[in-house]
Amino acid sequence: MVRKAMVYMMAGAMFSMFGCSAAEPAPAAKVTAEPGKILVAYYSYSGNTRFAAERIQQTTGGKLFEIKPVTPYPADYDACVDQVKKEISDGFRPELAEKVKEFDQYEVIFVGTPNWWSTMAPPVLTFLASYDFSDKTVIPFVTHGGGGMARCESDMRQAIPKANFGKGGAFSGRNIKDSEAALAEWLDEVITVKK
Repeated sequence: MVRKAMVYMMAGAMFSMFGCSAAEPAPAAKVTAEPGKILVAYYSYSGNTRFAAERIQQTTGGKLFEIKPVTPYPADYDACVDQVKKEISDGFRPELAEKVKEFDQYEVIFVGTPNWWSTMAPPVLTFLASYDFSDKTVIPFVTHGGGGMARCESDMRQAIPKANFGKGGAFSGRNIKDSEAALAEWLDEVITVKK
């Protein structure tokens, strides 16, 4: 009896060690869409995420949409850091300046954000809460200063549980202008554009 329990414990430890879990999402399938059915929505503070979004838009032919809060974040970096830390801690959703026109027409939505303290920027959370993502495919992309994807994708999944998700991409913010090949390779893995 003790021996059987030990075998089960070892098997459980191995599944945990190698990341096997029933809670983990299945690998994302590559999607196919026409340019008119693709939306590239992003929030960018310093321009890094904007650069990635513009490259995605150029490659896919989708519609580019900038997620902008009504009240912009302070230009002073330290003041911005203080404000954002508090907003993330409080789960604050800033009001956005614009809405996507005819959101229902889009089937594939790239959602871009900087990695701020291991999660998405608060305006992106507002964006996700503003629309019905049922049966839409969301493909997250993140720019970061070394933290990679962190919880950005998992927090997006939690915010819009009825969406399908494509394989997310994470790109170094400071090297983004040298990342066009990496962006192109990732896009080739996640989407086929019907032209």
